[in-house]
Formats: sequence, C-alpha cells, structure tokens
Amino acid sequence: MVFNSYTFVAFFILILFLHNLPLSWRAKKVNLLLASYIFYAAWNPPFILLLWLSTVVDFFVGRALYTQENPHKKKLLLVISLIGNLGMLCFFKYGTFLLDNFVSLSHVIGFDFHPAKPNIILPAGISFYTFTTLCYTIDMYKKRSEPVKSMLDFSLFVTFFPHLVAGPIVRPPQLVPQFETPRTASRRQLMDGLLLLTLGLFMKVVLADSMLSETADTVFDSQDVVPMLDAWIGVLAFSGQIFLDFAGYSTCAIGVALCLGFVLPQNFNYPYAAIGFSDFWRRWHITLSSWLRDYLYIPLGGNRHGRIRTYFALMMTMLLGGLWHGANWTFVAWGGLHGIYLWVEKYFKDRKKIDNPEGIVDENSQWIGFLYAFLTFMLVNITWVFFRSNTFGKSWQMLCAMSGYISSDKALLTTLAILKVAVIIPLILICHWVMRNTKVLDVAHKVSWFWLSLFWSFLLLALIFAQESGSSFIYFQF
Repeated sequence: MVFNSYTFVAFFILILFLHNLPLSWRAKKVNLLLASYIFYAAWNPPFILLLWLSTVVDFFVGRALYTQENPHKKKLLLVISLIGNLGMLCFFKYGTFLLDNFVSLSHVIGFDFHPAKPNIILPAGISFYTFTTLCYTIDMYKKRSEPVKSMLDFSLFVTFFPHLVAGPIVRPPQLVPQFETPRTASRRQLMDGLLLLTLGLFMKVVLADSMLSETADTVFDSQDVVPMLDAWIGVLAFSGQIFLDFAGYSTCAIGVALCLGFVLPQNFNYPYAAIGFSDFWRRWHITLSSWLRDYLYIPLGGNRHGRIRTYFALMMTMLLGGLWHGANWTFVAWGGLHGIYLWVEKYFKDRKKIDNPEGIVDENSQWIGFLYAFLTFMLVNITWVFFRSNTFGKSWQMLCAMSGYISSDKALLTTLAILKVAVIIPLILICHWVMRNTKVLDVAHKVSWFWLSLFWSFLLLALIFAQESGSSFIYFQF
C-alpha cells in the first residue's frame, strides 16, 4: 500500500475514524498496530514474520542489555542482536550481490563456478526498520535511554505505518514516549497534517511522476549515446525527481502521523540550498545522516583522533552509507564521491581557519553563499549519475555525454520535456534558497486563511488532473 493510492485514502479515513472513537488508549494502540501490519502486508504478507522476529528479539535483548552487568555476556547479547538484524538485511538485500561478486572473483582466480541464481525477494523497507531496531539495542548497550516497558509500545514503535517503509528513521526517545499517554490530533494538528499530506502527494504525483520521471527514464534507459543537452536535462530531471519523490514521502509520513497526534522528526530541510557538502548532509535524509554520524562515524573515531583518522571515518561512513542504499557498486561509488567531496571541503575549511582565525565574514557573503550553493548542487548532480545508473559503463557514458567528450546529433528529448525540467528545477532551487531557514508550516501559520485555501485548492486540483495513482516511491527499493 502506498500513500498515493485510493486504497490508502480509504484505509487512512478508517484509521482516523477508529482513532477518534471513545476507546481506551490501549485499544487505540492495538488498532494502530494492526493497521500497521495490514499496511505492510499489502506488499507481501509473509514478510510480516521478519518484522515480528526482529521486534520480539530486540525487545527482550534490549531489556537484557540494559540490566546485564557482566561485560562479556553484554557483548554476547549485542552480537546476537547485530547478527539477527544485519544477518537478515545481508541475506535479503545483499545475498545476490555477494554471490555474484564471489562468482566473479572465483572466475578471476581460475575456478569455473556457476551456482544456481537465487530468487530472493527484497522485503519493503527492511533497511529502514533494521536501522530503527539496531539503534534501540545499541542505545540499551550504552545505556543512553531506558528500555521500553511495554511490548505493545515497542511493537508500535517499530511498525508504526507512517515511517515503516521509507522513514524517517526514528529513535526510541523520539516516538516511544508519545505512545505512553493518550494522543489525538488537535484541530490545528489535523489541518497541518492534511496540508503536509497534500503537499507531499503533490511533490510525488504531480512533479516527480508526471513532470520529471519520464524524462529521467528516457535518458538513463537509452542504450545509445545521448546529446550533451539531453544528458544534462536527464540528470537534472532525476535530481528533481529523487528529491520530490523521497521528500514527498517524508512529508506525507509526517503529515499522516500528525493527523493522528504524533510528531515524527524532520527528514529534509531544503537540501539544494546547502552551502557545501557537510551542510548538504545536514539537510538531505536528515535521520539517516544523524544515524550514520552517531552509530558509525563517531565510533570510527569521528574528528577526535587527528586528521587522518577523521578522513578515514568520513570515507568509511559514506561508502557504507552508499552501500546501504543498494546492492550495487555504483551506490558505493556514489557514496565514495560524496566522501571525496567532504574530504576536499574539510581540507579547505581547515586551511581557512588557519588563514582567517578570527572568522571574519565577507560583506558579500550572501551572494557568495548562493554561488557556493549552486556549485554544491551541480556537483551533487554528478553523484546522481552513479546513483541512477545500473552499471559503471552507463555512468561513464553519461558523464562523457555531459562533458561533451562524446555526443550525438540525434535529439532524444522533446521540446516539452526540456521545458518542464528548465522550469521546475530553477523553481526548486529558488524555493530552497528562499525557504532554507524556515519551515512550510511556519509560513502556513503566518499567511491569511484565504491565500492558504487558494494554495491548498491548487494542490488538490493539480492532484486530480494529474490522474496518477499507485506508483511506488523510489526509496521503497532501499
């Protein structure tokens, strides 16, 4: 079940009705838990068993980790949790990838090995709920927070349907306390939630699917060399598509949760207005970035053990972050390229601290900031080539076409397709720059009801005329 489907509309109306009935709080939580399982089962019912297994194991292991005083037993319990969670993730997400690479390596060293091709189905959202449960057991091991008292609350924390499939990646202190006391949305929360849901669907259905996806697919799926202009238009289209698709999902998820009276963490903060790459990762997929920082980058040493160790931690974090996105070496290259960007940025920032110890800011810093943001955006587009391409061959072909090294005289895209991208992408950049230090709801609360109603009506009419329904969000495959 996806947010942009008529099935979900009916499902959500029913959930809202049940959640606002005069029932006990426990009964409402049971309703939400059953609804979350139904929401997930719409993809493949047997995979609910994985959710149950992960939930039950981590609930009891987490409690044992918190109370266990013997350091050896404590480490053993943590290993059990890590093997259970990462083992499932590796099998379902990376099983075929690991086997293919093992076969290729065996051929290189002279072994003629041809195993049967595994038929492994990737469970929807396994990367997201695995990270959700992992952070709980690691926090219990380090006693960062107290264990969840109720199995019902913990189960609902793991499977709460707005964030289950594609985030935001929530941590226990962000959501579990909200399950401890009765919650229903206030009138303002309900209106804010419905506005965010409408805006998220507009981003996904109207802009990402109707306006940009076909152009990106046409360019990246082409078997022939594309003209330089078409190559850039295709990459820019994907750049807009992936932001609008994923940020659209996160906006829907936050809106749906708010309609029920729950608050989920922000996941995007106008990333294409980022000034530099550390700023980009503070704005793009914020919950994943903070997860990687706290559970990978800092344990690897962070910035506390000298420059070399910091550079190593940065690169390893970005490489593994790339691999988290997909079982393909192109994703690793995408992460590695971001790691190089962060290396270069850190080097120049360190040099600037030496040359400008007082931190004096140039009077034209706003214009310089805008130019840096535009440069950051263009360099991010280079990384999207590896993210979208299935092979390094296709990535190289696209980069060569973008640089003009190889090209074609045969136009691939229509004038209308080019115009769509030429209008939408600059509007996204302008919107991000203007809104970079504010939030949508803050603006909505300040404008008059008349203008807000006009804007909301426009979103709804655009959704109706788009007539798109049911296409999956890009990050469901991760």
